[in-house]
Amino acid sequence: MDSTDLNMALQRHFGFSEFRGGQEAVVRCLLEGRSALAVFPTGGGKSLCYQLPALLMDGLTLVVSPLIALMKDQVDVMVAKGIAAARLDSTLTGDETVAIYDRLSAGKLKLLYVAPERLANEGFLNRLRSLPLALLAIDEAHCISEWGHNFRPDYLKLEGLAKDLKFP
Repeated sequence: MDSTDLNMALQRHFGFSEFRGGQEAVVRCLLEGRSALAVFPTGGGKSLCYQLPALLMDGLTLVVSPLIALMKDQVDVMVAKGIAAARLDSTLTGDETVAIYDRLSAGKLKLLYVAPERLANEGFLNRLRSLPLALLAIDEAHCISEWGHNFRPDYLKLEGLAKDLKFP
């Protein structure tokens, strides 16, 4: 995708006329099928680095995030922009969860936000195995080092999980 097309997608989906420093390089890396690590200051636009590729790639982008409030904020912003995003967390009712699973099965979601602990649920993993997966994004990964590896041990399982689910 050339710079003009990428900038048009940025404008269309997010309303921005240009990338912030470092964003375009990360987006291009992901679109080329390579892994990337984005370290920007708070408010620096890290989330856009996986959100835009998620919209441009075929399949589901799974976003692993440590905090329900963070997931809710991210999804609310995406949905307000007309982007097919959802979150699965413990605050949802059974009916809300079923509705999200239905959208997931029907291929109507581009981004799904979950806590790392959800990935220990074999039923959830089986659902993911049946879907076309585009990208695995680990949001706020600094939490591992800042809070210690024992705080959220499921983060340490993500590499094996990515291989098991055959994320590109």
